[in-house]
Amino acid sequence: MRLLHLGLGNFFRAHQCWYTDHASDAADWGYAAFSGRSADLPAQLAVQEGLYTLVTRDVAGDTFEVMRSLSRAHAGADHQAWLGYFGSPQLSVVTLTVTEAGYVRGPDGGLDTDHPDVQADLAALRHDPTAAVGTTPARLVAGLVARRASGAGPIALMPCDNVPGNGAIAERVVRDMAQLLDPSLLDWLDTSLAVVTTAVDRITPRPASDEARHVRDATGLDDRCPVATEPFREWVLSGSFPAGRPAWQDAGATFTDDVTPFEHRKLWLLNGGHSLLAYAGSIRGHFSVSQAVADDTCRQWLQQWWSTASRHLNQPEAELAPYRQALLDRFANPRMQHQLAQIGTDGSQKLPIRILPVLRAERAQGRTPAGPTLVLAAWICCLRGHGATIADVHAQTMASAASGPLRQAVQRVLHELDPMLGEDTEVADAVRHQCEQLAHEAQA
Repeated sequence: MRLLHLGLGNFFRAHQCWYTDHASDAADWGYAAFSGRSADLPAQLAVQEGLYTLVTRDVAGDTFEVMRSLSRAHAGADHQAWLGYFGSPQLSVVTLTVTEAGYVRGPDGGLDTDHPDVQADLAALRHDPTAAVGTTPARLVAGLVARRASGAGPIALMPCDNVPGNGAIAERVVRDMAQLLDPSLLDWLDTSLAVVTTAVDRITPRPASDEARHVRDATGLDDRCPVATEPFREWVLSGSFPAGRPAWQDAGATFTDDVTPFEHRKLWLLNGGHSLLAYAGSIRGHFSVSQAVADDTCRQWLQQWWSTASRHLNQPEAELAPYRQALLDRFANPRMQHQLAQIGTDGSQKLPIRILPVLRAERAQGRTPAGPTLVLAAWICCLRGHGATIADVHAQTMASAASGPLRQAVQRVLHELDPMLGEDTEVADAVRHQCEQLAHEAQA
């Protein structure tokens, strides 16, 4: 295998695999992919020799395509296979889709060295560098240790999560783990590891329960793990590939010196809009994005948020206006059943990068905008039991902070997101007032 991926899931199979399948030199490349922990999906894909159906769901109808770039699928526990791929000189690129929480970062943005899973992995690697580990930073460092030992040469690491500066984030936690394990690794990383920053976009909800039957009825294929996605796709990359890469540009990928304008546009307009609909839309009784955006009130809230966020983007309005209209069309696609509860997961990780940068920029200019504060208010209402049930990596902490009298609850939750935000009484008052309005919506 020349490509290796951690985070075997629907988005990876609809995005990175699609671009690899459609590269002009696709026959020269293949992916080995590992799940985080689950063994079920890798087992299903192994039975199908890595083949699966990608269903592209347009308003006019579905198209079906058998994807071929996934050559092997492994359970996350297959650590020896993971090390084996890293040790191969054929391996050129390692990609990641592990979500924001997967990087196990502390308050300073570096590796959370106090996290018990990090401590356990570090102890295991110190005892045996081939020992099985569970966190993403430890798995990457274990692989890189194996690569150095085998003399397999330089490699590119490419995170594909919706996190601004994902390359810098991945590089820092890897180097932090390497420093703790074996400081001599750092010099080797300087010359042997290239880190690529990316911005990715393709709405890919969980497949419907009857997706396999739908594929069978339409194509005759008995596929136990199809993926459904939208027609739109975008991949922007910045960095070097010392051991080569597929010709992704032939499939439409954009290579640039600076991903930042693309990632801000996507994170604030698409992902921030999704977060708004996930919380506020569910409070109004909606279950999917298409339902929520069809609600005039939700659409007004969405456009209010977009108007505020667009003030802080680098692109001219002549480019942003059609992008926002395209988002409305994408969100309104009734055949994409993107569940609000799915989008609303891990708000404690997502809101700081989707909403808070815009809010801080507005506060720096003396404004308390209704768009950003409404998203925070809706999230707090969901934490307090209105709207969608919240699944969050910090669920216990956030639920505790959000309990009790509303005034104190708002301040505690804002403080958890950003201590300075918790001390901003003007923002806290605005959020509290909107919480009261949304709670009334939920009870109406």
